[in-house]
Amino acid sequence: MQPVLEMTPTEGFDLWPVAETDRVGFLPLNGELPPAEIGTALMRIAACNDVDPDDFDLPPRPTEPIDGFLHGLLNFSAPYAAGGLRITDRSTGIVFSPGCCDGLEDWPDWHQLVDGSGIIGYGHDPQPSLAERLGDTVRLTVNTDLKDGPVIDVPVSELPRLLAGVERDLTGFLAAATGWIAEHLPDHSVSLAAALARVLALPAPDAPPVLMGTERT
Repeated sequence: MQPVLEMTPTEGFDLWPVAETDRVGFLPLNGELPPAEIGTALMRIAACNDVDPDDFDLPPRPTEPIDGFLHGLLNFSAPYAAGGLRITDRSTGIVFSPGCCDGLEDWPDWHQLVDGSGIIGYGHDPQPSLAERLGDTVRLTVNTDLKDGPVIDVPVSELPRLLAGVERDLTGFLAAATGWIAEHLPDHSVSLAAALARVLALPAPDAPPVLMGTERT
């Protein structure tokens, strides 16, 4: 089980160093990412929240390019990042990936599958996916439109260990990204680290969030 961020090409981005890629896919987040990929991840997270301020009742966008690009991320009390949790069954090769309606910030929802009889649905056509608790098992259905499509069965007793691994990966990424921000975007070190912690559903690394804006819905 890995926390992953949905990636898009980085061509033309020049506000801070990023890894040049035309890849569309998922980037696993952890504390071992090289600096350029940390910059890429921050670019993608900021882009997910780069919206018209008038549409979300946010303050006016600053004119300075970096401030303007980070504006949504810094002002949303509940920012969004495309991605989520990816689960791979190494015995079969089946992969359960985040769907189009999934967000990385929603990863704590998986705890409800441990605590009760929760159901988590992600995405819609062309590949709707579903995680549901069935007794002592959590069944991950890769595509609910397929009658006999691939599934992964995870014992409920195993899920806390997997989620603890996700939290370690995200905590490591947050620590590495906080150091990267201090070096490359020092003027935003506190506010951006706090915003990133909100995206990752983790405590802020140094201080509580300094900007409490509108929740994005």
